[in-house]
Amino acid sequence: MDKKDNKTGGLTLLGILAGLGIAKASWIFYSKRYIDHHAKLNIILDAEHHTYHSPAAGAINYFANGQGDRTPLLLVHGLHLYAGLYDVLPVFEAFGPSRPVYAIDLPGFGGSEKTDRPYRPSMYQEAITDFIKNQIGKPAHVLALGNSSAYASMAALDEPDWIRSLVLINPRGFEMPHPTTLKAQTYHDRAKDIFLSYLKVPLWSLPIYDALASRTRVTSFYHNRFCYSVPGDLIDLAYTSAHQAGAHFAPMVLLSGKLKVPNVREKYYEKLTVPVFVVYDNEEGVSFDMLPQLVNDKPDWKAFCSRNTRGMPHFERTGDLYRQFDLFWKKHDQ
Repeated sequence: MDKKDNKTGGLTLLGILAGLGIAKASWIFYSKRYIDHHAKLNIILDAEHHTYHSPAAGAINYFANGQGDRTPLLLVHGLHLYAGLYDVLPVFEAFGPSRPVYAIDLPGFGGSEKTDRPYRPSMYQEAITDFIKNQIGKPAHVLALGNSSAYASMAALDEPDWIRSLVLINPRGFEMPHPTTLKAQTYHDRAKDIFLSYLKVPLWSLPIYDALASRTRVTSFYHNRFCYSVPGDLIDLAYTSAHQAGAHFAPMVLLSGKLKVPNVREKYYEKLTVPVFVVYDNEEGVSFDMLPQLVNDKPDWKAFCSRNTRGMPHFERTGDLYRQFDLFWKKHDQ
């Protein structure tokens, strides 16, 4: 009886594994055959649309608006699987009438170059620095969203003469410190390399991304970051951006963890010499436990808590928030 049960259990397990294998193969076939990976990203803006060719970061898609002699403003979106400059468009549209404003797509996202290359934090830092130096041509204020706050801070620490101030919306890296050993860190780094090698296997890399970038998942991602209604155009743009040729290369690196900047608070935030304004809210999974201490220790830092938002305060608290942005930038224009 036991042998019969074991045999039945073994056949059941083999059946499950075979079913999973068939489902995986079917999805790979469907992804490559029927999902459009050449969608046209069409952002309609009353602004100049250009491409800047960076020696280090490749072709960078950007919009420019506004004029005058005030300090220019550079907007940098955060990184997630469907990221792009559309995540900061309300700020772009609000401040174009009062100063030169630029919004860029970071390498591998939006309308920027999406080739298969080694995406690393240093590339994103260089994209910000190079764009300010060689395209804007004068020192600029920088507003960065989410994990891109680390890249903007790296740029500001290395080139303080080119970045006049930083506005960081929900920056990462303010959680309580978790001490680790060199051996553990080495293990984590190797694990990331192995995971990335798996994610980059051509047979299933794009199908994996297609599963993660379905319209349902894109919609869910943004709904979790808004307290009220999500702009329909935002979801459409994010979905379209995720279905262009090469759109999966940078997100796979992001998914592996290799775009995270370790110890960013100690290495970069605490050493900044430019003025910093931090806006934070109730974004799920993001901690700001160490922020009050840093603001207290650094007189050129200020922070504002947006209590009724959860990830996209610049979409939902435009009135009060934009007044504070405007006062901060005017104060540090000269």
